[in-house]
Amino acid sequence: METATLLKQIGFIKEIDKLKYITRKTRLFNSDRHENDAEHSWHLALMAIVLAGHSNKPIDVLKVVKMVLIHDIVEIDAGDTFIYDTAKNHTNTEEELRAAKRIFGLLPAEQASEFISIWEEFEAGHTNEAKFARSMDRLEPLLQNTSNNGGTWAEFNVGYQQVYDKKSVIKKGSEAIWEYAENLLKENVEKGILRK
Repeated sequence: METATLLKQIGFIKEIDKLKYITRKTRLFNSDRHENDAEHSWHLALMAIVLAGHSNKPIDVLKVVKMVLIHDIVEIDAGDTFIYDTAKNHTNTEEELRAAKRIFGLLPAEQASEFISIWEEFEAGHTNEAKFARSMDRLEPLLQNTSNNGGTWAEFNVGYQQVYDKKSVIKKGSEAIWEYAENLLKENVEKGILRK
């Protein structure tokens, strides 16, 4: 492998260390400490491997793992947008696309193109892999908030219907996991953790 290629890849590796400093609103399970984007991505990758058998359709697990590992890298530039934020829409923005091009553009052209393509596929959410990856992205904070007596739901006064609407994306990737999640939401309401 030529030196220029390796140097570009090392430059990218150094840049993505910044993901460890991007703090999310959600907290670790049974904890007061906020999760960072790197921890979130790592957790989703393992969840995807463990839960892949529950996907609605056959999936390329390695592709799903790639998606969840890189999906939030754009937040190095764009910052984390809270999913229940009413001021800033939690969708693919021009700001995120610019971030994707800059950060993934640090890689050699072929890898940069692959990473941007995988990131765009995740954001679009149309393929079986993207649907399952997005299911993992919505499931993890649900589990975290449940473990933290409401977590960000309580902190930001988020109600059941808002949570339900955001989490229902899970069923596109896995009906089985959605059934579990839906029951968990009901239990949270019954326990007074999530306001109806």
